Amino acid sequence: MVQKFEPLGEVRKTLQIPWYRCPIDRAMLKELTTRSDLRGAAQVGGFVLLLAALGAAAWYLAGLRVWGWFAASLFAYGTVSSFIAGHATHELSHGTVFRTRWLNDVLLRFFSLVSWNNPHDFKMSHTYHHLYTLHRRGDREVVLPSNPNLDPWFLLQLLTVNVVGGKGEPYSYPMTRGIGETVTLAFTGTHHREWEEAVYADQPAERRRAVAFARFTLLFHAALVATSIAFGLWLLPVLVTLAPFIANWLRYFVAVPMHTGLMDEVSDFRLCVRTITLDPVSSFLYWHMNWHLEHHMFAAVPCYNLARMHRAVVSDMPKPRTLAGAWREMRETWRRQQREPGYQFETPLPGRGRTKIGQDPSAGSLGDLDPRRME
Repeated sequence: MVQKFEPLGEVRKTLQIPWYRCPIDRAMLKELTTRSDLRGAAQVGGFVLLLAALGAAAWYLAGLRVWGWFAASLFAYGTVSSFIAGHATHELSHGTVFRTRWLNDVLLRFFSLVSWNNPHDFKMSHTYHHLYTLHRRGDREVVLPSNPNLDPWFLLQLLTVNVVGGKGEPYSYPMTRGIGETVTLAFTGTHHREWEEAVYADQPAERRRAVAFARFTLLFHAALVATSIAFGLWLLPVLVTLAPFIANWLRYFVAVPMHTGLMDEVSDFRLCVRTITLDPVSSFLYWHMNWHLEHHMFAAVPCYNLARMHRAVVSDMPKPRTLAGAWREMRETWRRQQREPGYQFETPLPGRGRTKIGQDPSAGSLGDLDPRRME
């Protein structure tokens, strides 16, 4: 049965969420929202260099036919590459990584191309996710309750190749679904999922751009596979076309806690978004999105400034969870929801805030995810 969504043009006119944002000095906020080409280059360059080094190691070890070490290197390569779709592309979609706008645009399209991620689809959906976080009238990118899945069959796929995913798992990119969506969009101009259809209902120009990108993605990967066959480069499509679906384990474990097991239909980001602490390497690979509450509250802040943002408003924030603590909290909530379907976990807060700030450009800008382009 096809799910019908309220016209999102009407949602934009009638649904205004009075989001609570922690009080912060305007000069400090301006400093934290300043973008830097140098720091953007450090984030992107470091990520790409690490990925290239691991890919080169896998290629070298395959040439030596040292299959045990090759498997280990491919596992490490897949672990890093799985952070391209939805994480590298996420930050570049906001347009906050580089001060120079075209650098964000070019790299967004490059990372999207190699990871089967359509930047037009993502921007359209993600705009609503930020405007109406976990309010079902306007946000179906994340819908609660969701299952923090630890099914053994699903975990096995996360440690190898994530082909069909697992029942009810959030934040997963199974190969069949991602490629199937691209193929469907490229040949029919429609999406498998009704939410994507809904966000394009009154945006025909954006839909045409999405369809064109889907077709280009298919052409790119088909040409790459054909080249690899012609020249005997069997590892090339593994390292590019299939890479986003290999060893998804770390991406899954650090991404799931961002909203899972929290409250929906609330106007306080502190109740519907979770920040977690991570080691420096995992935080870097995750593009610092472990500071997810700060990201939602002040979305114009570049990812490399989010830790400073947390320190600036820490007295008005809930205590960050550890990764293990977040998973324990989510699993306990999920088990209780099986007994009490209406139960939602309420994050303990340091006290309700003193100032409510709406969706004004200085405090709540979404970067390049600008709702004004939808008017």
